[in-house]
Amino acid sequence: MQRTVGKLRRPFGNLHYEVTGSGPAVVFAHGLGGNHLSWWQQVTHFAPHYTCVAFAHRGFAPSDPIAGGPDAADYRGDLEALIDHLKFSDVRLVGQSMGGWTMLEYAIAHPQRVKALVLSSTSGTIDRRGADPSGGKDYDAWSAQAEAAIKAGLARGIHPAMGAGGAGRSPALHLLYKSIDEMAGALDKEKVRATLRRTAKRTLDELKDFTVPTLLIAGADDVVFPPFLASAIAAKLPCAEVHTLPDCSHSPYFEHAARFNSLVAAFLTLHR
Repeated sequence: MQRTVGKLRRPFGNLHYEVTGSGPAVVFAHGLGGNHLSWWQQVTHFAPHYTCVAFAHRGFAPSDPIAGGPDAADYRGDLEALIDHLKFSDVRLVGQSMGGWTMLEYAIAHPQRVKALVLSSTSGTIDRRGADPSGGKDYDAWSAQAEAAIKAGLARGIHPAMGAGGAGRSPALHLLYKSIDEMAGALDKEKVRATLRRTAKRTLDELKDFTVPTLLIAGADDVVFPPFLASAIAAKLPCAEVHTLPDCSHSPYFEHAARFNSLVAAFLTLHR
């Protein structure tokens, strides 16, 4: 199986990326608790039929650090540069949580180049509360419950992205997830979260003409992203479908990789 490791020179420094396999291009963008290694279960699954590209967002090791931390507003530009560098004429994009900011913004800017978009446990740059059909009531109630669950989990050493259920079902995966997260070192993730909140201002009305085929995947027990929003967003997009996985937290790609991979593979097959 073909595999290359590269560094793309960007204004901030070097962007780390890895390319595995051959065929149509699929690019994976990780969440706040990950890096390119987060996709180990997807790369091995898809590489026999696709050229899989996994990268570490700017500021996330082994990409170069940034003084003061990265700004999510710069993510799209890095992805544009990477896709151009690899000379892909079209791409399929898979974004998890924070990676949804990167992938949705690229797809909005370059819809003609994106064959399919997968948003996993994320609404990307769409304003979450504004996307709530209840006008914010359900979002506020979910937020209060989620905050309490996260606090209780952290007191027990449970990573919010795996949740109590995921940590209990798959303690080895939970440990691996935490280990990958710790590779970010001294990166101030609260500052990164602030840039994510600042840039998540899009309304669903802005996407009424967004015709890129989109698959939203959510975990029913997620305490980081409100899973009911995946259905609400899919209902408003012209070409979208949604799947919510039971007994799953914020990281379906990590916790339930076989099911996640099956959903994504079927979706990519439909949108060649």
